[in-house]
Formats: sequence, structure tokens, C-alpha cells
Amino acid sequence: MADQTFPLNAWYAAAWSHEITRALAARTICGKDIVLYRQQNGEAVALENACWHRLLPLSLGWLDGDNVVCGYHGIAFNSDGRCVHMPAQKTINPSACVKSYPLIERHRMIWIWPGDPALADPSKMHDFHWNDGTEFVGEGGTYYSLKCDYRLIVDNLMDLTHETYVHAGSIGNDAVTETPFDVTHSRRIATVTRWMNDIEPPPFWAKNLGKPGNVDRWQIIRFEAPSIVVGDVGVAPVGTGAPEGDRSQGVYGCFLAAITPETEKTCHYHWNFVRQFRKDDAELTRQINQAHVNAEGKGLYDQDAFVLEAQQRAIDNNPRLPFYNLNIDAGALWARRLIARMIEDESTGVTGLHSEAAE
Repeated sequence: MADQTFPLNAWYAAAWSHEITRALAARTICGKDIVLYRQQNGEAVALENACWHRLLPLSLGWLDGDNVVCGYHGIAFNSDGRCVHMPAQKTINPSACVKSYPLIERHRMIWIWPGDPALADPSKMHDFHWNDGTEFVGEGGTYYSLKCDYRLIVDNLMDLTHETYVHAGSIGNDAVTETPFDVTHSRRIATVTRWMNDIEPPPFWAKNLGKPGNVDRWQIIRFEAPSIVVGDVGVAPVGTGAPEGDRSQGVYGCFLAAITPETEKTCHYHWNFVRQFRKDDAELTRQINQAHVNAEGKGLYDQDAFVLEAQQRAIDNNPRLPFYNLNIDAGALWARRLIARMIEDESTGVTGLHSEAAE
């Protein structure tokens, strides 16, 4: 469709691994109603969340072993979506099945492919290794539901000048808006790089660095189409070599965002911050997982959610396109171009191009 805002032939984050258990969990991904659960052996399953018989959501039923039983008439489906039991009859209609979605569990996250299952190539999986819990420390991830187009979150993360205004008092200061940045891109990835050298650190970074004086601060934001953003961020004392690659005197980490369309105007936001400093500090991990709460008790998520949902309401009430753009929007514009290219390729039947190996 002409107004489609997301491709279907892509891997999307459906849930953090810790969210999916033996309970039936309903989630809508790219307009597809899906039920998620774990089999007795621990493997995750994603099925169409509508019974073949009368379309009641299967998430309103229950598990019998590894089979999902519909709560309306007791029809049961196995993990492949095939009907294995019909009430009051021995013969099972051979067409009785629900769709099973390709699924991969990786990087402490469950990913599904809502498009053509024949194209669900594991090699096209996103790089999210920072969340593996090995090199970096973090609590594992937080989930939020937002009433906005998923691309507005991508815009937000690819243009961190908003930190100066939305996140003043925690991670924002004037240096972010005053420092130029570079944007590079390939067919699938766009990267915004900003080095703020010899600046006063904002409160969050000053506290965690624990050393007086100015710092060299970096923000290297990597977007992977259609909806993954990883931000390599940190500070180090001026002159200790961070711009040249030596971060040993600094503190740094990565914010991780897996943003999944729910509908055209709502989305799932999977957020985490993982770090390379004070790895044994469990209380710091808890605080960071609340999204850098500032002196007024507001976290980054609360601040961004307020802005993004208000922005979506304004878009709905003022349907003019395109947005007006400034030079600070360069990273966001490239991210949107890569998304649009995926949608266009999908609509014209082009496949096999969405990996860096295909460059």
C-alpha cells in the first residue's frame, strides 16, 4: 500500500527473552496479532492469535503441554500451528491451522519475521550483541508501549540535540547542540558521529566519571534498518586519548533500542542501557534501568514518551507533509530513506539486498 510505513520482510523484536514464559502473551507486530509462549523445552513459539474456527484470540485460552487450546470450543494447535484436536469429532479438517511465524531467540531477545516466511533469513538478523550480558553489564531490558509512529522514536535517537532541552539536568547540555557531527551510511546502516572535546560534562556523566574537570564526550549512533538503534556514548578526561581510541580513563556504555511497529501509529519500545563501568554496582544497574532519573524524578523515557506521543497527536491534527528539516535532522533523514528503500524493494519484489554483505 502506498502509505505503508514499515516493511514486513524483516526481523523485529517481539519481546525481551525474560518476558515470555509458559503463559500465553498477546502482542501485535506490524499489524499482525500474535501469541507468544514457551514450550516445555524452553523454546519460544509465535502463532497467529486467532483460532481457525471462530477467530477468538488464542491468548485467551491455555496451554496443554505444548499445545494451545482455544478458550471458546477447545480446539487445540501445536507449536507449528497445526490443529491436533477438535471437539466432538475424530476427523480433523486438514485445513485447520493457524500461521506460525519464523522466530529466533538471540541477544536476550525474541525476534519474529512478520512477512513472507520463505524470506526469513537468519543471516539478516540485527546485530544486538551488546545486550548479550558478556562484555557489557545491564539488567536485561525494559519494555514500553508508545502511542506514536515507530519512526518518531528513530528520529529522536538519531538526533540527540534534543538532549539539551528534553533531558536538561541529566545527560543534556549546550555542547550537544553546539558541536558539529558526521553522518555516514550504507544500504542498511546509517551512523551519526559527534565528538564534543574539552567540554563540561552533564550531571549523569560527571557523577559516574567521578573526576573533576572537562571531558571529551562522544556519541556514535548506529541505525540498522528498519528499526534498531545502538548508541555508543561516554566521556573521558580531556587529553587521555579517547578520540584516538583509548577509553581506559573514561566511562562509557551503549543505549540499545529495538523499536517495533504495532500499528501505523503505535509501537513497542524495547530499551536498555549497558555499560563498561562499575560493573559490580547492582544499585547503579537498577537506577539506569529506570532511565537516568534526574533531580526532578523524571526518567529519560518519561520525558521522551511525553514528547513523542504529543508529537503524534499534533501530526494527526495537522496532517501536512513533509516535516520541515534542519541540518540536525541529517541522521534521521538517512534512517527514513533506508526504511523507505526497504518498503519500495518489498513492494517491487526485490530480495536479498538487505545485508551489509550485499553492499
